[in-house]
Amino acid sequence: MTAQNMRRVLAAGDLVLRPLQAEDAGSIAQWAGDKRIADTTANIPHPYPPELAQQWILETQDKWASGTDACFAITLAETAELVGAISLMDIADGEAELGYWVGAPWWGRGIASRAAELLIEFAGKELQLARLHARCLARNPASSKVLLRSGFVYLKTEQSVCGFQQENQPTEFFERVLS
Repeated sequence: MTAQNMRRVLAAGDLVLRPLQAEDAGSIAQWAGDKRIADTTANIPHPYPPELAQQWILETQDKWASGTDACFAITLAETAELVGAISLMDIADGEAELGYWVGAPWWGRGIASRAAELLIEFAGKELQLARLHARCLARNPASSKVLLRSGFVYLKTEQSVCGFQQENQPTEFFERVLS
């Protein structure tokens, strides 16, 4: 990934995806640290203190600089408020994993789907990735719907360790071919 891509801002309609910043730590700790979010993601802790969020922001910046991840804050265009995050993780060999979360106050508004569309376009056109993978807990049908709306195809369900309690749970796996 180039240095130019590292500072890239993606926008469409009411959403802006931008690189994470140090001042996002409080919002990330508040929204991602919500037990409902932490319980349905692979590696978000609960509780989530701001200093841990700050550490995560620095890690995402390092991974972006090395070309292995591209993480964006999901913000509202009108207010610039951070409402979630979306990432391409483990970028290698023309592939990456898509991951995202949106704070509970904004659920049901299509934000995750619109953010996914923006990032998928970036993945294909600018990063020239050929394939994306994604996974979500089987008990999280809203996330499955986001992936299916975004052109992902369901592959299988397997047991996987997930959630802040690190329990083995049924997890759905998806993929999307970009080229």
